[in-house]
Amino acid sequence: MKTNKFTIKARLLSFRFAGEGVFFFFRYEHNAWIHFVATVGVLIAGWFFQLAAIEWIAIIFAIGLVIVTEIINTSIEKIMDHLSPEKHPAVKVVKDLASAAVLVAALIALIVGLIIFIPKLA
Repeated sequence: MKTNKFTIKARLLSFRFAGEGVFFFFRYEHNAWIHFVATVGVLIAGWFFQLAAIEWIAIIFAIGLVIVTEIINTSIEKIMDHLSPEKHPAVKVVKDLASAAVLVAALIALIVGLIIFIPKLA
């Protein structure tokens, strides 16, 4: 097994590649825009209601969970589309499961938001 020697240049390039992935995600994925708009709305609401530090931590983790699962879902969809351009029942299951992960993450984020914001609205 070949291992690459550690270099600062290689580490910096890995950050660049990750940045390109983030750029691609927000530039070309429609769901990314939905998550972005929701994130901005929640951050504005958090600022307006002057959330406590622990509430901010919960909100940031919930937002991160949704965005990370959406990025992973997008990656899985791109891989499956590349490996099997034609429709296939097994590919559908894989893509549906990845999509389900995003749905579960979004529901968790919604619950966190309700727990934090409902008392502030009451």
